[in-house]
Amino acid sequence: MTATPVALKIVPNPSLRKQIEELSGQKVAACFQCQKCTNGCPLTFAMDVPPHQLVRFLHLGLEDEVLRSRTIWVCASCQTCNTRCPNNIDIAHIMDTLRQMSRRKGIEPSLKNIPIFHTAFLSSIRRHGRVHEVEMAAEYTLRSGGLKALLKQVGLGMTMFAKGKIKLLPAKLRHKSEVKDIFRKTVEKR
Repeated sequence: MTATPVALKIVPNPSLRKQIEELSGQKVAACFQCQKCTNGCPLTFAMDVPPHQLVRFLHLGLEDEVLRSRTIWVCASCQTCNTRCPNNIDIAHIMDTLRQMSRRKGIEPSLKNIPIFHTAFLSSIRRHGRVHEVEMAAEYTLRSGGLKALLKQVGLGMTMFAKGKIKLLPAKLRHKSEVKDIFRKTVEKR
């Protein structure tokens, strides 16, 4: 005689959905699970929870499952899901909101190198007003792999520099102060 599996009982809690709607400005409740976001996403093969199902988890209030998912870190914010959504839900923005919420709550990212890349990318923009590839790549490599990994990349970097593919010094930006203001305002909002 085989045991019948017990169905998981989930009592929907709308507070998470409302919080995400408030933080992201997106109407999560408008999703009717058509799955167009998932069907168009080029990265679902690497996700543990497909985008449409993640939105459903938000409807149900499954905060732990959402914030600890691999999906929020795998999302490349390519906007494919947004263009396919019949209700104009910016799912990429929701993913970004969930990443930020996860970081604020001190939840360890399921993929440790993605937040390191994100931090290196944003710090380069904060300093120069745009991404300086050499500095960003060096910071990312150093933080994710250490000095040994950075030294392994030097040869490739020199080859790219010799071919004119990268510049050692960042490009000048005329309105750098405006970019700095954006960062200042985001810090003030927290």
